Amino acid sequence: MNILFFGPNGSGKGTQGAILKEKYKTPHVESGAIFRDNISKGTELGTKAKEYINKGDLVPDEITIPMILDRLKQSDCKKGWLLDGFPRNKNQAIKLDESLKKANMGLDIVVEIILDREIAKKRIMGRRLCVNDNNHPNNIYIDAIKPDGDKCRVCGGELKTRSDDQDEDAINKRHDIYYDSDSGTLASAYYFKNLAKKEGKIKYITLDGTPSVKKVTDELISKL
Repeated sequence: MNILFFGPNGSGKGTQGAILKEKYKTPHVESGAIFRDNISKGTELGTKAKEYINKGDLVPDEITIPMILDRLKQSDCKKGWLLDGFPRNKNQAIKLDESLKKANMGLDIVVEIILDREIAKKRIMGRRLCVNDNNHPNNIYIDAIKPDGDKCRVCGGELKTRSDDQDEDAINKRHDIYYDSDSGTLASAYYFKNLAKKEGKIKYITLDGTPSVKKVTDELISKL
């Protein structure tokens, strides 16, 4: 299965991607990791991308999309892949669709996790990290994983916060891009949604991101 994943920061998209990766032994391909890998290896595309990044500019799609296609063509992706973090706007969605078709790489499923913007922001700002194990789930805004005061609900360890989790302006900027249904990330998701209706080759799945991780996972697996 070739899967494209959409969901706002705070929706649990990364968690669900990791679960699918383990269940189906499918590479979880993240756009950020592709950039880092190409830059660290000094590839031609990575060198070009670094020039833009160092100047504080966005890396053009003409560089980003070939990087992504190159990653999806690698041997571990032959039986399927899960792409996360790209496209971020409608224009990128169109170019990605055209590039996948040109490369004869079919897109099978698009997953969209739906979550209210305010809830998504609270989930981010409510995250608490256990000093003993960052994987211990603690969130002051989620009853099921609410910590025991200022102690980890799993092991009783001290809790801390990530500075970027508390940067409300930064969170709002990221969400401004994601929730923009005219030209932002949601617009790119809706492009594929319309494509699914028009061509009938793509399965478009929507998930309610409000319930627990397990319930979202169960719904996702049942719809796949």
